[in-house]
Amino acid sequence: MSAAPDTPLDTPDKPVIWTVSVSRLSDLFRDITLEYDHVAAIEPINLGFDEAARHIRERMAAERCDVVIAAGSNAAYLKGRVSVPVVIARASGFDVMQALARARRLSQKIGVVTYQERLPELAEFCATFGFAIAQRTYATEEDARAQVNELKAEGIEAIVGAGLITDLAEEAGLTGVFVYSAASIRQAFNDALEMARLTQLESNRRPRPALADTLRARHGLNDLRGQSAAMETLRQAVVMYARSPATVLIEGETGSGKELVAQAIHRESPRGLGANRPFVAVNCGAIAESLLESELFGHEEGAFTGARRGGHAGLFEAANRGTLFLDEIGEMPLALQTRLLRVLEEREVVRVGGTRPVAVSVRVISATHCDLEARVREGRFRADLYYRLAVLRLVLPTLRERAGDVLPLAEWSLKNALAALGARPHPNLHAEMLACAPLLERYDWPGNVRELRNVMERLALFLAAEPLQALTPAFVLSVAPEFGRGAPAITSAVPAAPPPHARSPESAEEVLARFGGKRDEAARYLGISRTTLWRKLRQKS
Repeated sequence: MSAAPDTPLDTPDKPVIWTVSVSRLSDLFRDITLEYDHVAAIEPINLGFDEAARHIRERMAAERCDVVIAAGSNAAYLKGRVSVPVVIARASGFDVMQALARARRLSQKIGVVTYQERLPELAEFCATFGFAIAQRTYATEEDARAQVNELKAEGIEAIVGAGLITDLAEEAGLTGVFVYSAASIRQAFNDALEMARLTQLESNRRPRPALADTLRARHGLNDLRGQSAAMETLRQAVVMYARSPATVLIEGETGSGKELVAQAIHRESPRGLGANRPFVAVNCGAIAESLLESELFGHEEGAFTGARRGGHAGLFEAANRGTLFLDEIGEMPLALQTRLLRVLEEREVVRVGGTRPVAVSVRVISATHCDLEARVREGRFRADLYYRLAVLRLVLPTLRERAGDVLPLAEWSLKNALAALGARPHPNLHAEMLACAPLLERYDWPGNVRELRNVMERLALFLAAEPLQALTPAFVLSVAPEFGRGAPAITSAVPAAPPPHARSPESAEEVLARFGGKRDEAARYLGISRTTLWRKLRQKS
């Protein structure tokens, strides 16, 4: 049996390992993590399949992860969809025999369901020990559910398998026997540590890449989420514009995803740009004019007080052969607009304090939340630069124009926010979200998708603190009162419950007594469902 290393690895930083599971495997991962937390930074991700892949890709845009550990169909799905190495936790033959022995004590009618491939040794094992075992394989969750239901119809009473299979078995009223052992999961952790060590050694051997090589677009077409007609039109425009080297002007309200769209255009480009070329972004309204000039065009040594020794390449040079994204282009000072126009026309840049032009080949994508045409009329933005930047134009739809996307986006964002806090979503989360749909869809969302994501993170914080709290309209209003401003009030016989941090320490029994034993009214006051209230009362009994 493999054991956890006794001492930390000889690396400057601990390896970062993420474990991915949505089933009872999560509990085994958590228990084994305690043995390894002195040698690695280990974090659970309680998501599966597409949600897990998207969550990992998004977090890796700003965070480091050396290895992911997953099992079964979940691991197979992730392996080709995330850039980080995936270690697959595998059940050993001994695990299978132990699980069959446990199943045999519970029933004589046993089934085994495995991912994609049958266990070749199982037939010989059955013949040797006189077992009659029905074996099935599956490729998708739907397929797994069908296999479990078929086994039930054949009279099978106990099913051996991974977490998904045992969950489906119990959902069907059968006994699920979990196949993984602590020893197998411990081996997966040891394999992950070894893989992280080898990756770090290889990384140390390579020369450090140049600035431009470290700047990458992290999001692509699949990250433009939503099934509305407006989003489908937007995705089609992104694919079409990506084929052209022309400048693109993206217009949209705050939080509508302008940089996300710019990255998707870059990633979808067939011109040799894509993920292998630099994507450099700068917010023109967030940097002082004197610094913005140096950041964009670079400077020579001694160009100004505090100039870097040896000079400094600007963002145009860093983005050479790639894409430069100029966010909030409408905030660029007039003096710099003139210099920018010259770079776009001449395809060369002269550093501040220098005289030698540097040739650059850069596709420029700019974005603005303001009316640039109005600024041109007011003399605040150069007309010639405007037309040079707006060869191709994209106007992003607001979230209020995408009513059908609000609920799916909210549910997806909430699940990701809960996973980031190490909390599991409620099994009936989708139904709870449907109950909150009128509240979410009638809101104007002035901050668009960014505001929606922020609100879901706020809700996740409270739900993680109170796992038994149901996601009701009253609870959502208590945490996000902005939804109630200028909108019809939710019909309720009792006042909405205050958010968890402001509630009195009143127990469920006391609230029930106050309402004369009327559970509906007590549940509404607490902002929870009748089922959750019943659970709270039962825990106290």
